[in-house]
Amino acid sequence: MTGPDPDVSAAVADAHRREWAFVLAATARVARDIDVAEECVQDAYVAALDAWARQGIPRNPGAWLTTTARRRALDAQRRDRTLRAKLPLLIEPRSQAGPAGAPAEDGEAADAADDVIADDRLRLVFTCCHPALAREAQVALTLRLVCGLTTAEIAQAFLVSEPTMAARVTRAKKKISAARIPYRVPGPAELPDRLDAVLTVIHLFYTTGHTAPAGSDLVRGDLVERAIGLARMLRELMPDEGEVRGLLALLLLTDARRATRADPGGRLLLLEEQDRSRWDRAAIDEGIGLLTDRPRGRDGPARAPGLPRPGRFVLQAAIAAVHAEAPRAEETDWRQLVGLYDHLYERHQSPVVALNRAVAVAMVDGPAAALVIVDGLGEALHDYHLWHATRADLLRRLGRRADAIAAYEQARARTENEPERRFLARRISELG
Repeated sequence: MTGPDPDVSAAVADAHRREWAFVLAATARVARDIDVAEECVQDAYVAALDAWARQGIPRNPGAWLTTTARRRALDAQRRDRTLRAKLPLLIEPRSQAGPAGAPAEDGEAADAADDVIADDRLRLVFTCCHPALAREAQVALTLRLVCGLTTAEIAQAFLVSEPTMAARVTRAKKKISAARIPYRVPGPAELPDRLDAVLTVIHLFYTTGHTAPAGSDLVRGDLVERAIGLARMLRELMPDEGEVRGLLALLLLTDARRATRADPGGRLLLLEEQDRSRWDRAAIDEGIGLLTDRPRGRDGPARAPGLPRPGRFVLQAAIAAVHAEAPRAEETDWRQLVGLYDHLYERHQSPVVALNRAVAVAMVDGPAAALVIVDGLGEALHDYHLWHATRADLLRRLGRRADAIAAYEQARARTENEPERRFLARRISELG
């Protein structure tokens, strides 16, 4: 017996990485049930291994997978309707499910009902961000379904065990099914309860691609571009929301540096090492244009259009803009950055924000002052590799070589991204 065709296996693996979110979202529109949709999509990928070996790899793998998965979802719906027709006394029809329920619909009817927005992925994000779910469950479910991350990768991002994360995702999907949460973009009255979660998951979608959790590449460009695309569509849906503008600006200003974050050999380059002439000026100009009347730091109060106080994404975008506008690294306005981080921490008291603020403090008040802040975050961030890496850099600058090496080793043990591991190994070698 011969094994699977390596070309077909590679094509299926590539389609999984590139097309999973598109295929799942399109199938969920038909299935009206995320758990069923995921099963149908998984079946379609398994079917592809055999069909593509016999028929050849299709010119458009994503379209083939979507058609196959949607057909399986329609078949599942027909079987369900037949079963309900035959067992009316045992199974309650979905049309009588109550105010939270939604009657089963054929794919065509579902398409007509959900034409509020063209992209199925954004609709799936809104579904996952239903307020009936806990925030961690919202984010984890979106990373699983929309980003296509494995449960192990999500567990790593949340600093929990894989079985714990698997249980969270399973509970979230069951709650969506049990509560008959409809697969649709919510109406205007429902948006306030979901917007912050939607912004959060799109941002996490982007950061997952900006620095991949594992593998040989620093950046996963496919995830980065899809996240920016979702942010653009969200702005079209809600053009007057300051935080929506802030998120899009943040992603554009951060991604403007993508081409310079590693050298041709794949060596990670720090911000001060990057060739700023190669930054994407069009993206920077667009991002800054979204931040009209941008918040200021210690020199004045933070303000943003239409907001008495700017939200966390506007403030993060303002921080990115300060870096983008500095012609050279040594001309960065670090005092303004400390002020902006003060405002951001006031609005969003995250230990990661405090860690980033400490980096700016080190440039203003020196590494010793920053190390006091960083050490105070150890309990909250002990399993976060960038906490160890930041601490190692401060120790290195203070001349505490042995302590710095130990901290760099701790950071390297906590990341599976190869460019990051090579950078940390290089630091260790330089100190050793």
